[in-house]
Amino acid sequence: MKALGISGSARKGGNCEILAAHTLKAIAEEGIETELISLAGLDIRPCNACMACSGKEVCSINDDVFPIYLKMKAADAIIIAAPVYMGSLAGLAKCFMERAGYIDRNNKRIFTGKVGGPIVVARRAGQNFTLAQMTFWFQLCGFVMPTSNYWPMAIGRVKGDVVNDEEGMRTAWNFGKNAALLLKKLNSK
Repeated sequence: MKALGISGSARKGGNCEILAAHTLKAIAEEGIETELISLAGLDIRPCNACMACSGKEVCSINDDVFPIYLKMKAADAIIIAAPVYMGSLAGLAKCFMERAGYIDRNNKRIFTGKVGGPIVVARRAGQNFTLAQMTFWFQLCGFVMPTSNYWPMAIGRVKGDVVNDEEGMRTAWNFGKNAALLLKKLNSK
């Protein structure tokens, strides 16, 4: 089994990446292979609604989305950590999720039944709205979503701030543990 964590922040090594890595560490402790991908610095363009993916597992846009989509296809669990910008989901994460979701939904819906869920990082506000946006995406794609002891979100502005949010770190850790538990239960025979 493999869990893929994606940091949807434009900031390399930032709070989303820290939180995603922390969540993956909790999953790895349960004997599950993990991989972390940061979207920071990658070429992620918005969907142009060309519908090239309709009935074909392809994308007409030649950027970094499709190779990551293939990693998502191979993974058993997918966690996406994303920041709040201007009170909602940051554009980089949104563009990525829309493109991957379109390819999935226009084909065999390979995300259906995979374990997955969102983690949100914000400086001050917008977490609930962004968490809802991301949760809707995971639900629309048919993921089975783990829970935690609270909503999977944390507070942080400058790089590294998130580690000072003890409750947020604990919530992300428990989210990872529950993701691993759910993954094991779904894959037990």
